[in-house]
Amino acid sequence: EVQLQASGGGLVQAGGSLRLACEASRFTFEDYAIGWFHQAPGKEREGVSCISSSDGDIYYADSVKGRFTISSDNAKNTVYLQMNSLKPEDTAVYYCAGAVICTEESGSVYGHDIDVWGKGTLVTVSS
Repeated sequence: EVQLQASGGGLVQAGGSLRLACEASRFTFEDYAIGWFHQAPGKEREGVSCISSSDGDIYYADSVKGRFTISSDNAKNTVYLQMNSLKPEDTAVYYCAGAVICTEESGSVYGHDIDVWGKGTLVTVSS
């Protein structure tokens, strides 16, 4: 069974940092684009950032550009999301997913043909 495991969430004060990790197992990591998505209470799930493991293409939503950095360690089958300068509006459950391809359109990130979702990790940013 293909699996993604997200970790690293927690409670942090505004202005603080967290690093999320998404570890993949039982699939060829380099065949996928791995994206991070978040869902705040009462809102739809939105793309945050995405990285293509095969060619390194990277996408960020406008809301996180300059604050978040996505990276991958193909040897560990792990994608990281370094989140700096966190804001209360970043509070959400963060999910990682494996997609065929990601795109950035009008400041938003989209994952296409998502094959697998990981369980979410909660990020809470206090003001």
